Amino acid sequence: MKIVFVYWGYDDAGSMLDLQGYQRAALDIGHEVIVYGPPNPRHELLYSKVLDDADAVVFVFEWTTCLKHGDLLDWVRLVASIPRRRRVVIDCDGAYNAPIEVDGDYNHTSTAGRMSWVGSKWADERFGRTTEYVDAEASSRAWIEFCDSLSDKILQPTPRPRRANVGTFFFHIYDPTWETPLDFTHKELDMVYVGHTKFRWHGMSRVLRAVEPVRDRLGRIALVGEGWAKPSPKHTMAAFEDNFYCDRSYLAKLGVEALPPVPFSQVIGTMSRAVFNPVIYRPLFAHLEMVTCRTFETAAAGTIPLFLLGEDYIREIYGERATALCLGDQRAPEKVLDVLARPGDYAQIVHEVRRSFARLHSPRARLRELLDIIEG
Repeated sequence: MKIVFVYWGYDDAGSMLDLQGYQRAALDIGHEVIVYGPPNPRHELLYSKVLDDADAVVFVFEWTTCLKHGDLLDWVRLVASIPRRRRVVIDCDGAYNAPIEVDGDYNHTSTAGRMSWVGSKWADERFGRTTEYVDAEASSRAWIEFCDSLSDKILQPTPRPRRANVGTFFFHIYDPTWETPLDFTHKELDMVYVGHTKFRWHGMSRVLRAVEPVRDRLGRIALVGEGWAKPSPKHTMAAFEDNFYCDRSYLAKLGVEALPPVPFSQVIGTMSRAVFNPVIYRPLFAHLEMVTCRTFETAAAGTIPLFLLGEDYIREIYGERATALCLGDQRAPEKVLDVLARPGDYAQIVHEVRRSFARLHSPRARLRELLDIIEG
């Protein structure tokens, strides 16, 4: 089977490693996976706009409904080339729901002149903008109608979707080839976080509050990604700067290094530079109990993941022993120090998680799930 993924790829964010895993797994078991669009050597993915021999199309909505490449007829070509029963929508942002707002994060919001899931100056220039006020309910309805127009197979990466017609498909993978040795003898950093600032300050501030009382007992701490050092001009241009808020004066007070983003191919290597990595979800994703690419990538890095998520979620996704990796609200500074003092002991839990993930969430296992969905 030839499967076409429709996905807006970035050099330094998103699920690009997942797509690479799907492509390798497809070749291994006699299928083919391509990403829709012209060749892009930076992404090390097979791109094509040839749809004549495609058997299925998978729309992975993680950023926007806009297509990164091509003209305004691409949607028509994609829908016309593949029958409805072989089209799949994977809603990775939880937008296929009624409006939800959690700790300042949201899946839809009220805006002037555009749907909140389009919102950018680029979209204004390409599709136009009106002065009509668009509320969150209208944005949600439009998104749901759009997805329904593409497929009857709507999936979300959560064990408990909110809507009755939505199925569970985790989409993201754990690739054993990512695994980095859990060696803590020569770490450059005590803590690193790799990711941009979008709706992350709620979780990051919790981590830093745990660090602050014991800061003098920690070495280097670094945050790697867009927005930590200074606001991004593109966020200001799109009027999204509040979504990327962080308290840079507090970072400076704690001696936290703000470093630029790294390409997706270097994410796991960068996480492996530190003894521990906090695993921080957007509040919306935590509320919806979603998995993300970082759910699996962190377990493969040569580091100890420190979870801010609820113990029930950690138990379900990572296993019972992994609850010992939760930061918790009580005695959080002591937990940080214990991880730094005994990383080898905590690494035994990570090894156990890796074995489980390699069995349940490998590229081959996930691709076979997707094939069953397409055929179903």
